Amino acid sequence: MQIGQIGWSGKSGWEPAPSFSATADLVLVFADDAAFQTEACYSELCSLFPAAHIIGCTSSGSVMGVEISDGDMVATIVKLENSRVRLATVDVQPQESVQTLGAALMAELAAPDLRHAFILSDGLQVNGSELAKGLNAAGIPVTGGLAGDGTRFGQTWVMANAPARSGRIAALGFYGNVTVKSGCFAGWEEFGAERIVTKSAGNVVYEIDGEPALALYKKYLGEQAENLPASGLRFPLSMQASRSDKALIRTLLAVSEADQSLTFAGDVPQGYLCKLMRTNLDNLIDSAGLAAEAAQPASDGAAGLCLVVSCVGRRLVMGQLTEEELEIVQETLGDATAIAGFYSYGELAPFSDVMQCQLHNQTMTLTTLYE
Repeated sequence: MQIGQIGWSGKSGWEPAPSFSATADLVLVFADDAAFQTEACYSELCSLFPAAHIIGCTSSGSVMGVEISDGDMVATIVKLENSRVRLATVDVQPQESVQTLGAALMAELAAPDLRHAFILSDGLQVNGSELAKGLNAAGIPVTGGLAGDGTRFGQTWVMANAPARSGRIAALGFYGNVTVKSGCFAGWEEFGAERIVTKSAGNVVYEIDGEPALALYKKYLGEQAENLPASGLRFPLSMQASRSDKALIRTLLAVSEADQSLTFAGDVPQGYLCKLMRTNLDNLIDSAGLAAEAAQPASDGAAGLCLVVSCVGRRLVMGQLTEEELEIVQETLGDATAIAGFYSYGELAPFSDVMQCQLHNQTMTLTTLYE
């Protein structure tokens, strides 16, 4: 596997491409600039990498190595030696079942030597929880994430062998002699009493323990409740179907004074157990190391690629410390592993010891690829 990485800026365009660009198999592009949305951007990438599958999305921070950047684009170019990739895409239509679309994408990629699927999805029009259910239908390991739009939450875009557009879901299949591992950890602390979601619909929670959800949240947040929903990023919700199930994390996106509801970045089913969570910066950084350990290859020093999908909420909470979670990933995986990725509106990954993909928030999710 040969890997090269280049950046783009509005002033100087793309940096020089690596020597193997003409025969590259895959280009991953993550962007926080309106230029990504243009047909000219895709056309230029095609001219630079004529034989490659080109896939990418808008971000809330783009990752190249241990650096995070905004207002630009970054591209990771891959030449495979013992494996191959295929790309399947679908565009979401109103009232269409996202679960069905997810299953259809996996069916399109199906082959005896399919090892893994990496997903990039619109981050605002797609219900990530339903998408994960459909992706699991194939029984193949799946990771990926929902595209971001900085902290603007306006519109997200996905590029997949065509100019970028909103409402798109892309699935990248890896086949043949390739080893793919993943790790997904959070690092948040639960606090307060365990409660039950007594009234919800999709990702909107109306009542917890029979009380208006917003009123309960405000009671726990105290003075910080004045800054809702922004302060809610520091207090995500832990939820689980039962005490024997692993907990998922949901990030607060919006509040409604009118009906006292909370809107989260993923479904919160009625009847689930829940607890509030709070920040522990050391734990957040340590969890990145745990994710890297779970995704580490069997042989030390192997050359490979690590795809990072981390949450915009983590970045906002960690501030200037955010790059430390990338540094611990690089230290754990070694310098022979290139790192690329983005900060997202949701992460798609299994827990480390099971295959079923889930929608996560506030996690560090890693996918490593080695031939």
